[in-house]
Amino acid sequence: MTGRAYIGVGGWTYAPWRDNFYPKGLPQARELSYASEQLTAIEINGTYYGTQKRESWIKWAETVPEGFVFSVKASRFCTNRKVLSEGAESIRKFLSQGLAELGPKLGPLLWQFMPTKRFDPADFAAFLKLLPREQEGVALRHALEVRHDSFVCAEFVDLARDHGCAIVFADHADYPGIADLTAPFVYARLQQSRSTEPTGYAAGELDRWAAVARQWIAGKVPEGLPYVAGAASEALARDAFIFFISGAKERNPAAARMLIEQLA
Repeated sequence: MTGRAYIGVGGWTYAPWRDNFYPKGLPQARELSYASEQLTAIEINGTYYGTQKRESWIKWAETVPEGFVFSVKASRFCTNRKVLSEGAESIRKFLSQGLAELGPKLGPLLWQFMPTKRFDPADFAAFLKLLPREQEGVALRHALEVRHDSFVCAEFVDLARDHGCAIVFADHADYPGIADLTAPFVYARLQQSRSTEPTGYAAGELDRWAAVARQWIAGKVPEGLPYVAGAASEALARDAFIFFISGAKERNPAAARMLIEQLA
């Protein structure tokens, strides 16, 4: 048995994509529909900055095909605070805005923390207890993107594993990479695409990420990635959510499409 790889980019509205991703003359109102036919996932980032209307969630779900998923970045008011355990109301507001309208098209929720946020074991444990397993009858999966070196420790990995939360693996020049498998799914953000490469990453690099993705969805532990506390206790076929984010953003759709082709 194997899981499934969901591969995409952040958002779908970006002017430079109208030169190298979207067909010339494509109405902006059809960009999400087109993107969902080319990719298998999109990470919604606008939710980090503000609440979306419930009607928008319904429309997005109706626009994309079956099998496509959206991951959703949590509000900054949940994660950008001194005491995380005091964010219960912000978490409730974020979850109740309508994201459950996506139903089976809802992928993981991404909880991203500032690079200045240090690991406080007690406070982080209390925060994780605030994350529910469902919203309006829809199951929730949680992914944690940490950006401070203090999180590179076995205590954090064990805490994430105890709560069934995935630690986001970041391919980034400055942020720590933690590849330990801590949940029934994997979440990766590849953030080093380059404008000099038509596909963002060189062909050999994409070959490597394709090999890593195959191992993730087969329940294996890829070699050559940075681990803190070692492998998960058991091998599980996992869905893998892989997003080309930041870097040379104009190249990210090409990178995602190439990776999808390699895994087909």
